[in-house]
Amino acid sequence: MHILPVTTSVPPEHDAPAPGRVISGDPRFTTWNLEERDGLYCGIWEATPGKWRIRYDEWEYCRILSGVSILTEDGGAPQRYEAGDSFIIRPGFTGTWEVVETTRKDYVIRL
Repeated sequence: MHILPVTTSVPPEHDAPAPGRVISGDPRFTTWNLEERDGLYCGIWEATPGKWRIRYDEWEYCRILSGVSILTEDGGAPQRYEAGDSFIIRPGFTGTWEVVETTRKDYVIRL
């Protein structure tokens, strides 16, 4: 079996946070969805600088491949993530995601 890099074997999808969620900047997303089935999603996501409100109803495992982001849970301290860092976001998380430097992550989401 020949394995290609996700960013060349899967067409990218382009998106942005809903305008009412943006706090600062003009963040834009590019997503390469590698797998979508039975409530499981995985691939690579990239975002340009900006800050927006987030709310999670699902589980997500992330590993930062490049860039710098800061996640802040409502009422909590900011958490800085950069290349090599991994973390889990649990259902019920609400707060902000700030991309300081264009960030690329791989992810696995479970609904």
